Amino acid sequence: MAAVVLLILLAGVCIAAGQWQLRRAHEREALRAARLAGQQAPAMTLTAATPDGPDWHRATAQGRWLNPFTVLLDNRNLKGQPGFWVATPLALQDAPDTAVLVLRGWVARPLPPASLPDLSAADGPVQVQGTLLHRVPRLFDLGSLTGSPDNVLPRPFPAPDGAPPRVQNLPLDTLAAASGLKLLPVVLEQAPARDAGLVQDWPGPSENASQNYNYAGQWFSFAAIALIAAAVMLWRTWRRPAAPSKPDPARP
Repeated sequence: MAAVVLLILLAGVCIAAGQWQLRRAHEREALRAARLAGQQAPAMTLTAATPDGPDWHRATAQGRWLNPFTVLLDNRNLKGQPGFWVATPLALQDAPDTAVLVLRGWVARPLPPASLPDLSAADGPVQVQGTLLHRVPRLFDLGSLTGSPDNVLPRPFPAPDGAPPRVQNLPLDTLAAASGLKLLPVVLEQAPARDAGLVQDWPGPSENASQNYNYAGQWFSFAAIALIAAAVMLWRTWRRPAAPSKPDPARP
């Protein structure tokens, strides 16, 4: 009977895993629907009063680049090539004391002894178009498990030598605290543009729900196999004839 119990427990685990895959599939379908809805909606114009809105909405911002506060996001690969995302705040034209963080694009990591090119954005008023996100896309940071996350900006910031700091992740509150800037609670992912030779080829979120449905079907199949095996073992146990009783030697 122990084997039957183990098979039933295994079936329960497989069913739970299949249900989790179904939830992930539904989340990805909802994500795809939200992204398509945001792309089809009229573009927003960012102002000092712009709230934290839904992701994937098209938006436009006008203002001036704050080049001294540029930050490089490390370990951002493009088609297998290592590089950085370049993030620079943009002071809004209608409210110069407020800025929006713009992910300007990707630049390849140079091989020593080469150095990065000049990543300064153009001076003067500009108009930036892109897609709204509620935060900078994150990468897994092993240091966060040990209490030393790779998102600490140097002090003072900006650095006296003007070199952009390099971090793996960049929470908006971290940038605001280090820079003293008043940041909007959104991030603008820049659309393709001529900007210091940067590449605006952003990796979107995974929306392949069919993969999760396939995994769910596999887990439910494993659960069915385990339950069938448990049923067969129980049926054989019940069908097994009882052992004949031994005669009592004390009786004549």
